[in-house]
Amino acid sequence: MNAPPVGGRPVVDFSVAMEVAGHEALIRQTYRDSVGVLTWCVGMTNATGHTVERYIAKPASLQHCMNIYAWALGNYAAGVYRAFKGHNLTKAQFAAALSFHWNTGAIEKASWVKLWKAGDIEGSRKAIMNWVTPKEIIGRREKERDLFFAGKWSNDGRMTEYTRLTAKMTPVWSSAKKIDVSAELRAAFGQPVPVEIDIPMQSDAPVQVPTLSPVKIGSDEIRRRLKSIRAELDALEAAL
Repeated sequence: MNAPPVGGRPVVDFSVAMEVAGHEALIRQTYRDSVGVLTWCVGMTNATGHTVERYIAKPASLQHCMNIYAWALGNYAAGVYRAFKGHNLTKAQFAAALSFHWNTGAIEKASWVKLWKAGDIEGSRKAIMNWVTPKEIIGRREKERDLFFAGKWSNDGRMTEYTRLTAKMTPVWSSAKKIDVSAELRAAFGQPVPVEIDIPMQSDAPVQVPTLSPVKIGSDEIRRRLKSIRAELDALEAAL
């Protein structure tokens, strides 16, 4: 699985897309990220060219989400190819680099890439961990590091889905659940569907903040979520 592909460079396929998706959260309707940017599905914004306003209060099917995600992720491969031009990547290395690029939009300027191409493998391995803001992203970056440098894959075919939004269109954290998306994602690659392009796509547009990713819940986060749940219950009780 980690050997260089026969006859050419690695491409975005089911296993690559599933590895990236495993780091992400899924929201089937349009939501606002931490800085207010309208976002949908697997961290996608209007930069894909497929405007996300169409999904405001209109959750899409899981299959539709995976269809658009597979298409959009494929567009990000070009940045990885440019960043590693003249160097052969294994499938594992390609998947790790694509995950990093999908999350940061910075594969072509990242110092760890330059160090790796210069032959400083240990320096590169350390430098990829410079990209750990916010701290919730540390676990993801460690998995990308281990995949790129050790060929260790990490996904289990599942994603964390948030099923409800607040009145301000931000995720209701207590609505999180793990779902298996492997069948739908595999189908997305088996029979690609046409995608509506509404505006010019920016396939290498840097994301303004890391896409919404599953986090390890600490005690402070648990208290915050419980407070949010109590507030929701109080509001429901007051409405009765």
